[in-house]
Amino acid sequence: MRIEDCGISAGTEFTVEFYEVDSMEVVWHGNYVNYLERARRALLDHIGYGYGEMKESGYAFPVTGLSLKFIRPLRFGDRVRARAVLEEYENRIRIKYELFNAVTGELTTRGTSTQMAIDMVKGESRFTCPRVFIDRVERLLEVKAQAAGERAGQNGDAQTPEGTSEF
Repeated sequence: MRIEDCGISAGTEFTVEFYEVDSMEVVWHGNYVNYLERARRALLDHIGYGYGEMKESGYAFPVTGLSLKFIRPLRFGDRVRARAVLEEYENRIRIKYELFNAVTGELTTRGTSTQMAIDMVKGESRFTCPRVFIDRVERLLEVKAQAAGERAGQNGDAQTPEGTSEF
């Protein structure tokens, strides 16, 4: 299921460190994967299914696909705002990412990742996400829908505001 419009998202901010830049004084391209991971971890924690919960439930979610589009470079000392948006959750986890220069607001990088569930007990791939993950996503969607309905009622209009997380 594609849920991009429902707006389950989360993010984090951090500063580019000296050891993350290359000889051209820009972030080395391989470090962007770590930046996406920071946003993904914030998103999974927001859903209530972080890496600890995954392990406890007997599942792992290895990355099966990753893409990056570099738009503007990040440099040493830049403040970065990383945002992750859950796009799919029933058959696989698909996440869209955006990295921004937090000071200027400029979009610097876009990306996506795809992950599939592995049953760690059986050592087998699953072609659907485990029920525990789906339930947590759907619970969060219900909470967001209720909150949006309450806000619309308070404002006196039927429009639902664009859904985003605390970030």
